[in-house]
Amino acid sequence: MKRIDLHSHSSVSDGTDAPADVVGHAVAAGLDVLALTDHDTVGGIKEAAAHLPAGFTLVPGMELSCAHAGSSVHLVSYLFDPDHPGLSGELTRIRSDRASRAREMVDKLRALGVEVTWERVLQIAGAGHGEYADANTIGRPHLARAVVEAGAAKDVQDAFDRWIGSGGPAYAARYALDPVRAVELVRAAGGVCSLAHPARAEGSLNGAVPVELVERMVGAGLGAIEADHPSHNRAQTKQWRGVAADLGVVVTGSSDDHGSLTGRRLGCRTTAEEAFEALTAPATGAVLLRG
Repeated sequence: MKRIDLHSHSSVSDGTDAPADVVGHAVAAGLDVLALTDHDTVGGIKEAAAHLPAGFTLVPGMELSCAHAGSSVHLVSYLFDPDHPGLSGELTRIRSDRASRAREMVDKLRALGVEVTWERVLQIAGAGHGEYADANTIGRPHLARAVVEAGAAKDVQDAFDRWIGSGGPAYAARYALDPVRAVELVRAAGGVCSLAHPARAEGSLNGAVPVELVERMVGAGLGAIEADHPSHNRAQTKQWRGVAADLGVVVTGSSDDHGSLTGRRLGCRTTAEEAFEALTAPATGAVLLRG
């Protein structure tokens, strides 16, 4: 059976490793199939695809930023056409707002006495490529690393908890899609999608995505729920596997690896081959990339 990991990040968004290196780590971890799912971008797919060994499959994808009732909801999306007008327009707006939000959070941190600079955040975000990052790719993990460097937090999680997590003193909101609309856009672009880490919805949803919302997402074309995720405990995994069964969608398992930030855990959770085939069968927007 193939070992399949459907959620990973590179330095194109908030991972620490360049796309080519993510592929190398996936091969070393014994994976056969990997989805590269950077936040709101497919910018790392071309580089990753150029470094596929024979027999290895790359799934083009992204993690799409959504929000519901003031809380974040993430949609891991695959095999869509990135040039589809409706989807690409929303992605442009999301990435543009990401940059302005990051600058606002830097300003808030500085006003609170945390000595971070915009230039340093750009350097951290671009470190995987040895250059300054495009500001539109900056995520809060980059800011968190700058906060740690400034001595205002002991590690990235502490920076989130103390400063930049939802409700924190330096937090700033940003534009995100309604989750049902996001599913509709991905499907219209020929893609398929899975609800990412549903027990971990940052914000005001008491830590989990409401099942009523998931039902509406399934009605719009959601094909899977990422029940098997490193942040889920045993009870949460069981609960969300049950929700997937009740709603007639497949279960995905993924590492949600961010390189050194998460201990390079590619392959720590995997997706069954039959679930992968069922999820991707309706996709028409892009193709699997094979080495």
